[in-house]
Amino acid sequence: MKDKKSEERYIVPAVEQAVILLKLLESSSSTHLSLTQICKMSGINKSKVYSILNTLQRHGIVTRNLAGNGYSLGPALISLSRKVLDNLNLPRLAEPILAELSEKTGGTAVFDLIIQDNVYTVAKAENKQDIGIAIRVGLRFPLTFAAHGKAIAAVMSEDDLRELLKSPRLYFYGKPEYYDKERLYKDLEEYRKKGFALELGEINPGINTIASAVIGPNNKPIGAILVFGTFSAEKACEFGLLVADAARSFSKRLGANP
Repeated sequence: MKDKKSEERYIVPAVEQAVILLKLLESSSSTHLSLTQICKMSGINKSKVYSILNTLQRHGIVTRNLAGNGYSLGPALISLSRKVLDNLNLPRLAEPILAELSEKTGGTAVFDLIIQDNVYTVAKAENKQDIGIAIRVGLRFPLTFAAHGKAIAAVMSEDDLRELLKSPRLYFYGKPEYYDKERLYKDLEEYRKKGFALELGEINPGINTIASAVIGPNNKPIGAILVFGTFSAEKACEFGLLVADAARSFSKRLGANP
């Protein structure tokens, strides 16, 4: 008890309240929260909330919408979160998981990381027995592209998914003109039941792809684990369980509760 009291002596109330407000904005299902909503939800008085938000806004950590009546997390957090991810060394954490998947499936296993509106391949493991599949680290794809796009979309909140689908160019089925909203919602429901998404040779004939989303500490998708191979569609369904287990295990290592 003494130690706890000693620690509390070094807690700065204003900083703790700022953290409370940031967590509140992060966990909200709304795009923006009004000052009144924030005060009510946090239990902090209005003048303090306004002062803290105004200070955070000055540094880009919080932003106000165009109408000026709502707050959300700001763009400065992108660079801060990227630094956190760099420190976690995600590629190194993913490598043994990918190596095991590649060994078990005979395919190429990769980890794609979400960065703004794209995903980048940041780690891979190749099985030399597989034929004709070469994926290089640093390769970029649209966030909504094919199997990883469906896997990521399926674990988004309703609000985030709605925002994603407002994009004028959606690549779930390769070219944007192939996008079919009704088909997509059926595919997303199928993913939620199975835990993995498939792309069976529609985009690259002869190449089947399995993908499962990786969840970050904030319980939002940060990327996906994929396996590419010339294996059959039946084998792809079988291997899908391995990919889903790998993504779930990776997510837990990152502090998520998938």
